[in-house]
Amino acid sequence: MKIGLYFGSFNPIHIGHLIIADYMVEFTELEQVWFVVSPHNPHKKKESLLADYHRLAMVELAIEGNNNLKASNIEFNLPQPSYTIDTLVYIKEKYPKHQFSLIMGEDNLKTLHNWKNYEQIIEQHLIYVYPRNQTENNPHNEIKNYPNIKFCNAPMMDISASFIRNAIKSKKSIQYMLSNSVYTYIQQMNFYKK
Repeated sequence: MKIGLYFGSFNPIHIGHLIIADYMVEFTELEQVWFVVSPHNPHKKKESLLADYHRLAMVELAIEGNNNLKASNIEFNLPQPSYTIDTLVYIKEKYPKHQFSLIMGEDNLKTLHNWKNYEQIIEQHLIYVYPRNQTENNPHNEIKNYPNIKFCNAPMMDISASFIRNAIKSKKSIQYMLSNSVYTYIQQMNFYKK
């Protein structure tokens, strides 16, 4: 099976994530997308994150009933911070019959050269790249031209989890930026209000 790994903090998962994942299943060769909830991204501050299990629970709520999308806690038991290359090695050993690709925004592609063992990642895996609003030029243009980089004409989603968190803190409505179940969960748990 061809599986796209969509790594993220998902703090919280929002409609932008869901639209991108659904696009990948419907309009590329990928048969499933796994949301890999990262306990600690080495490029983000951990103290701003909700507990791992809350973020995983929100992903599970958001994709409930869609067999093409899966929530994965595979990084929860791996050393932290989580490096993509280490997770890829582990996941390929655990699921040898699957073919794994990565899904990332164009903004992440710009910083891919800073990732641990990035050359190994782009040599061994397809990377599906969805568009993001970009203003500055990419100093590492050669990565864009690598044969395993596949640009997708996915909808441009100018929405972020940090925008949602700040909006909640400011008592703004973000109801339509989240699935109903995730919105309800956040309301019930009083998340992101401080």
